[in-house]
Amino acid sequence: MAALTPTQLHKRASAAWNRKEEWRVLYETAYEYALPQRNLYDGSWDSGTRGKSKGNNVFDSTAVHATQRFANRMQSGLFPPDKKWMDLQPGTDIPDDRMDEVRQALQVYNKRFFALLRQTNFDLAMGEFLMDLCVGTAAMMVQPGDSQNKIRFTPIPSFLLALEEGPDGEVQNVYRKIKTPPENIKRTWPDAQLNEALEKLLEDKPTEPINLQEGTVYDIVDQQWRYYVWHKAANDEADIIVERKLKRSPWIVSRFMKIAGEVMGRGPVISALPDIKTLNKTLELLLKNASINIAGVYTAIDDGVLNPQTIRIVPGAIIPVSRNGGPQGPSLQPLIRSGDLQLSQVVIQDLRMNIKKIMLDDSLPPDNMSARSATEIVERMRELATNLGSAFGRLITETMVPLVRLVLDIMSDEGLIDLPLKVDGLEVQIVPVSPLAQAQNLDEVQNVLQWLGIATQLGPMGMQTADMEAISDWVANQLGVPIDLRTTQDERQAAQEMAAQYMQNQVQQQQMPVDPGGPPPGAPV
Repeated sequence: MAALTPTQLHKRASAAWNRKEEWRVLYETAYEYALPQRNLYDGSWDSGTRGKSKGNNVFDSTAVHATQRFANRMQSGLFPPDKKWMDLQPGTDIPDDRMDEVRQALQVYNKRFFALLRQTNFDLAMGEFLMDLCVGTAAMMVQPGDSQNKIRFTPIPSFLLALEEGPDGEVQNVYRKIKTPPENIKRTWPDAQLNEALEKLLEDKPTEPINLQEGTVYDIVDQQWRYYVWHKAANDEADIIVERKLKRSPWIVSRFMKIAGEVMGRGPVISALPDIKTLNKTLELLLKNASINIAGVYTAIDDGVLNPQTIRIVPGAIIPVSRNGGPQGPSLQPLIRSGDLQLSQVVIQDLRMNIKKIMLDDSLPPDNMSARSATEIVERMRELATNLGSAFGRLITETMVPLVRLVLDIMSDEGLIDLPLKVDGLEVQIVPVSPLAQAQNLDEVQNVLQWLGIATQLGPMGMQTADMEAISDWVANQLGVPIDLRTTQDERQAAQEMAAQYMQNQVQQQQMPVDPGGPPPGAPV
């Protein structure tokens, strides 16, 4: 596949958008109840009614709060702000005699990586990224920045994207909707070639936003990434105004969970959607019933005494009826209320607990307690890791690993590092050391320490089966201990030689003959 023609590009993107439209109702409902402020499916993008009030149909904030809690917990567990959450370590292809050298070099790259990351908007972007991931699909662009911010992270709402998968099920091609004034086109893409329609718009309406489309497509023939920006004029013809070749795709697209054959993901919000809708409707009916109990609804008979057309009881309502009991009954009486408020509270409490549990917001014990111990925090992370299940592996594969590779590539292009090795798991591997990853590693560490305790009880023969140096290095790697806090192989060899020399000196002193008339060995002269 060579460079796409405008017709081919627009047809391919249109097919992707048609497939995306199948998800509109599901995602619109999920965003309406869980992330109403980020909901672009309600027409706020298409109609341009930005700043309008959202969430008017939301009567319970459990899903909104649980979504924010999910994003916060995932960020603190996988990408904690201002902390180290991954480590670059030598892969299996590195010879043993070069391990220390490669570890020292990778430690320097690791420090530069996080020093640079702390100066960017990564933490802010990751928070928005994880909120979209709670619905099902999250996307972020990682691009070179300017002299102040070397790397720019831009979270993109899923509404603006249409995706195409590659042969292995990974997201490969990405199409995006863009709305920008004509006067910003040249500032955004200096190499843009404007057509007649855009030139006219630039002259007549320079500040009125127009619709453009962007595509990042992999050329399987040239094995080259291509980047396009095109404009669709009124005559339904697409004109490519920007065409570039890229070294890599700038996109990070992650799905919380997906089904074979589906491109978009399904997250905890979609799993909890039945309970969320039921809870919302229950609260709506409960509030209506409460308003009736407070204001009251009345019946009135038209007996010539009471005129229901003129009487007004505020707040409340009057319902004309033929009679109110007895032969005639009273002229005005309250309408009998219905509904069991206590039963409604039980149903609401159960629904709220189910929603929190599905969205991983069922912390035990409650984390609003003071003076939390380190053991409690570890157990909380371990519980979260267990509940995540396969989603944890997908987050590492589709988010952390490609993110680190992209940032390292940009740092290499900018001359910030010189990384001669490939980050492919064989020469250099990315090892998660975030609290969530360490919680999973603790199980393996405890198994090894338990075995070591048993080997110690077996005596010298049991200890001969344990390589203490290898165990110490492995435990340090699992716990994410920095390499500069550990001794190198040369330093260990030197320490062993000094210990052996000391023992030899002690043995020699003990074997020296003792002079009967002189002081004992070791006594001061």
